[in-house]
Amino acid sequence: MIGRDGLAGLACLALSLALFAASRGLPQPALVPIGPAFYPRILFAVTALLSAALVAADLRRRERPGLPPFRHRLVLLTFAVFGGYVLLLPVLGYRVATFLFVAALQVGLEPAATRRWWQVAAVAFLTTMVSYLVFERYLAVLLPRGRLTGF
Repeated sequence: MIGRDGLAGLACLALSLALFAASRGLPQPALVPIGPAFYPRILFAVTALLSAALVAADLRRRERPGLPPFRHRLVLLTFAVFGGYVLLLPVLGYRVATFLFVAALQVGLEPAATRRWWQVAAVAFLTTMVSYLVFERYLAVLLPRGRLTGF
């Protein structure tokens, strides 16, 4: 019998395969070896493989665990922090808003992290800089500049 994880895996598998098939319709530029479908296809293939692994793991499971308690507070907190990030992005810019978002989310999900403030700051800084370098420098995606910060 398939459980909740297996059903979620099947849904993700079907969606990722459908999106992978839809990416075949993207035009391939003549002069560029890597077209606009290259990275989405990698993402959809990895998602399909992980979804299939989730379905297989669920089918092999002998006993069904009970439902874990739903933590409404953490879900609402995550949405609130993300909403604040979206609002601050055009004002502060990608780098400052992302740093604040990652730090706030770490502290919100694990309040004990405030005692390790240097770790929170290091993770937020590294996350911000790696994502900035990958998107702005490597992929040449223009990230939002802040009205207040200018960068």
